[in-house]
Amino acid sequence: MATPRKFIDEFKDFITKGNVMDMAVGVIIGGAFQGIISSLVDDIIMPCISALTGGIDFTNWFVSLDGNKYATLAAAQEAGAATLNYGTFITVVINFLLMALVIFCLVKGLEKAKYAVRKPAEAAPNEKECPYCKTMINIGATRCPHCTSEVK
Repeated sequence: MATPRKFIDEFKDFITKGNVMDMAVGVIIGGAFQGIISSLVDDIIMPCISALTGGIDFTNWFVSLDGNKYATLAAAQEAGAATLNYGTFITVVINFLLMALVIFCLVKGLEKAKYAVRKPAEAAPNEKECPYCKTMINIGATRCPHCTSEVK
């Protein structure tokens, strides 16, 4: 069995490794970024979708398991009825798909911007191949220095 001191040293080595710290920073920034994406989906995209669909509210799509009819989910929950909230599930799935789409577009845009570094223009060739001896000669040469043949 490992001694407590050895265990503490191993834990200290683990926690101070670079990849653990990078992961911690990623989780923290990811949490903050999630708030931005949630606001974009909830406050901008979902109202547009709601306007396009005529104001459909999925959250009030439910089945009451006690057999009674309720006008809204809130009314059913206030009455203490057990409900199967499939509309809420649909809303969460739509939100997930929209968030995934927004993140995909952002990552794709960032990757495109990251790799949009201009390639340097290719330099004009300064050599050509002699058609007779197949050695490389200066592009302006009219005679091959190796085989002395005239080249165009």
